[in-house]
Amino acid sequence: MGQKKDLTGSEKSKIVRYLAEGCSSLKIAKLLKRDHRTIKRFIQNSQQGRKKRVEKPRHKITAHELRKVKRAAAKMPLATSLAIFQSCNITGVPKSTRCAILRDMAKVRKAERRPPLNKTHKLKHQDWAKKYLKTDFSKVLWTDEMRVSLDGPDGWARGWIGKGQRAPVRLRRQQGGGGVLVWAGIIKDELVGPFRVEDGVELNSQSYCQFLEDTFFKQWYRKKSASFKKNMIFMQDNAPSHASKYSTAWLARKGIKEEKLMTWPPCSPDLNPIENLWSIIKCEIYKEGKQYTSLNSVWEAVVAAARNVDGEQIKTLTESMDGRLLSVLAKKGGYIGR
Repeated sequence: MGQKKDLTGSEKSKIVRYLAEGCSSLKIAKLLKRDHRTIKRFIQNSQQGRKKRVEKPRHKITAHELRKVKRAAAKMPLATSLAIFQSCNITGVPKSTRCAILRDMAKVRKAERRPPLNKTHKLKHQDWAKKYLKTDFSKVLWTDEMRVSLDGPDGWARGWIGKGQRAPVRLRRQQGGGGVLVWAGIIKDELVGPFRVEDGVELNSQSYCQFLEDTFFKQWYRKKSASFKKNMIFMQDNAPSHASKYSTAWLARKGIKEEKLMTWPPCSPDLNPIENLWSIIKCEIYKEGKQYTSLNSVWEAVVAAARNVDGEQIKTLTESMDGRLLSVLAKKGGYIGR
């Protein structure tokens, strides 16, 4: 018995059209005068999708060339596979093979973000650590601002999508759709704020001081006892609006001056424990790739996330300062990566 002919391209097109019209496989077999099993087999194979791609033999390079690639990858960690192979004078290797070879010895990672520290910065970090080594950090109020956008720090998200499911649609907006500037402080096991900077306000010396007057001083500081105010040390970073002569004189009139105003070393976000609080809040408000449609909604999410941070978490952050100072001294003023 002879082998039956495979379905032609024309027949396959007709099957797809008939299926779209709601015809059953049996009816299609009668219309095309083909065996019912042949029609069913084609429909089943079409629904299963493409066959798995067969891996082709990899372009081979010598052991000597492989060692050269490994050394080049170590020297050029952010270079493309093409640049790495070209630096080794290895040509004619397709991209898929280059990437497969590099995957055997490395993996793609983001570059670490850290402040640029020169020799002067490191010396100032060491001096700062020595100055405050015996400080009671439970009396220090650590403050900072954070900007939150509608779409999150990266403006994109990825995750595990089940087979047969469509990836969720994310909005694409220029500059993350705008954002909200938030100020907060932590002291011992207490969270101060968060307070929202009015939309459209650029924080210069005058607006920063007015903001502190309307929020921090009126809503929190004035409720504290005289003994608390006497012992509290106010920390802020060296942003121009913070470290200006105007702001320093204004804080002095409020009684925050000399030893009550902590000096802060340059390029040192890793030394401020409130940076870790911002990470906790951002992980909460942007979990599962969440986006927001208005500035008010993202602000409400920040407030809700801040309320969920308990006193023990804050205390862990503020009590980490002794260890941070010791790390600064151990690394001779270098970045401690917290």
